Amino acid sequence: MTTSKPLRCPICKKEVPLDSPDSPFCSDRCRVIDLGKWASGDYKISSPIQDPDLLEEIARSQRNNPTSDED
Repeated sequence: MTTSKPLRCPICKKEVPLDSPDSPFCSDRCRVIDLGKWASGDYKISSPIQDPDLLEEIARSQRNNPTSDED
């Protein structure tokens, strides 16, 4: 018999039923709070970029649009 841990709301830590329409949140309020944290920059994805095509595109963009720090 496999027992899984209950799903908890990432904002308020209340238990969330798996069939909840707001899953993984317990309510729309917690969903909006989470969205606000993403929008304000509280959450960040800190892993480095590993896609070589994307790295090349970023480098090309920086060469074409150099920013001047000399003011």
